[in-house]
Amino acid sequence: MSLRNLVGRSLEAVAPDRAAIRRLLAAAERNLADARLAGLSAETRFDASYKAIMQCAMAALQANGYRTLTSQPGHHQTALQTLPLTIGLPNERMIVLDALRKQRNLADYQGDPVPEQTAAECFGEARQLLADVRTWLA
Repeated sequence: MSLRNLVGRSLEAVAPDRAAIRRLLAAAERNLADARLAGLSAETRFDASYKAIMQCAMAALQANGYRTLTSQPGHHQTALQTLPLTIGLPNERMIVLDALRKQRNLADYQGDPVPEQTAAECFGEARQLLADVRTWLA
């Protein structure tokens, strides 16, 4: 699979936009700050951390000249599963991020509770992905 092969199916080609990348990474930082707030439920902290993961994945795509087709189902899955192609993320880490996506779907669409441990794992993965994307961009 290549990013180019996904154009028209789950991605569209765009001109890389440094301002958009900066905005996405700043938004990820804000979401991580929110995820650290005391008194929030595990579910809310998980949501903020997961949102940061998605913003990092979208920034990586944007830097490569692509964005997901949000009109198509599965754009979260596409954003995460392209991370090995966009920033060279190891497949093992992408699998962990995809498992967090599945947990997010269970929480959002079926009302499953988010355990504290899962919220903490999501936060750690989001923080690491933000560092990875920043390193790759540099």
